[in-house]
Amino acid sequence: MSEKPARDIEATYSVSAFADKLRRLADSLESGKPFEIQIAGERVYVPVRAVFNIEHERSGAEEEIEFQLKWTNE
Repeated sequence: MSEKPARDIEATYSVSAFADKLRRLADSLESGKPFEIQIAGERVYVPVRAVFNIEHERSGAEEEIEFQLKWTNE
């Protein structure tokens, strides 16, 4: 299998599109199925074995919450 190029993308979505993605993720988690999402033109497949975490960052007046899904391609 060829190695994929490095990528660091941040995409902004409308409230309804973001809510739809979260609902699909929740449905995948509850059903034990992989999650598939397209981000900036690339389809990404998140396996069931992925690890999920939530980060909270604060710097001055700015705050950020990140929902992270991490895995290693085998």
